[in-house]
Amino acid sequence: MRGTLDSVREAPISPAEIWAARQWLNAMEPRLARYVPEMDRRRELLGRIHHEARLAGLSPSLVLAVIQVESAFKAEAVSSAGAVGLMQIMPFWIRELGLPADDLKDPRRNLRYGCTILAHYLAVERGDLTRALARYNGSLGKTWYPERVMRALAGRWSSRDDVRTTALR
Repeated sequence: MRGTLDSVREAPISPAEIWAARQWLNAMEPRLARYVPEMDRRRELLGRIHHEARLAGLSPSLVLAVIQVESAFKAEAVSSAGAVGLMQIMPFWIRELGLPADDLKDPRRNLRYGCTILAHYLAVERGDLTRALARYNGSLGKTWYPERVMRALAGRWSSRDDVRTTALR
């Protein structure tokens, strides 16, 4: 896991990537309004999701689908199992990836953890998105969770330009 985190680094962004990111943000912004009514907060969140997904080699739309299923975009969400924040991170991950002071309710920190964890599971499962999502949810061997995420992805977050849904860089 530490190797996956260490491999996530800033890379130069080409003008084509900047243009594609703006197109994606403009397409997703009205779709997110249902969950995040304040435009400034919505645009900031989408920018952060795109950035963290890109760093982890994930589709930003896939990350949106995971967040919809996990927390319905509630940064303060805490599950009955103790998972925290947008991507519902279990606190034990702080020992693996971070610092004791890390606040999992902070959307920036939560997205960094969640994208890193999902990218790690995709690597462990050699690109098998169904198994990686089931691992992420703690339900390996079952398909209900990956199916929910894929329905959210297809129903709300897919864009024609977002075809690299599972590819790790």
